[in-house]
Amino acid sequence: MLKQIDVRGARFSALLTTFVLALTLATESWILALWQTAVFAIGATFGPARTPYASIFRAVVKPRLKSSPTFEDERPPRFAQAVGFLFGAAALVGVASGISLLFTLAIAFALAAAFLNAAFNFCLGCKVYLLFARTFKNDKKIENSHPAEVK
Repeated sequence: MLKQIDVRGARFSALLTTFVLALTLATESWILALWQTAVFAIGATFGPARTPYASIFRAVVKPRLKSSPTFEDERPPRFAQAVGFLFGAAALVGVASGISLLFTLAIAFALAAAFLNAAFNFCLGCKVYLLFARTFKNDKKIENSHPAEVK
């Protein structure tokens, strides 16, 4: 059985990620970049539902929501977390090597993707995952890119 995640939690996480990355870009803080990269690593390794942002969603936001949850396949968002981790790692390499342009570009690209997800519910990394999965046909059951309710 496929693991499913609440799409509202994923979108909330994208909102927090957008905030952290915008602050990272504005302050050029390597500490914030490290934090966000660690969050991406947790999401890529253990799944988006195990990140600190998902924990905040479950504890603070979800109890206040009245709508029924909508679920989606965990694999595309997990892949998106891995892509975010790669951008975060590139930003940290930029800091460590003194290449500030690399830091700025990597954070800016991750910020753009997070913003698309938070503002428009468009997960760029998820779309790339689905494209790869269909292209390489290594996944027998590719889920639709749109969330569907689990019954």
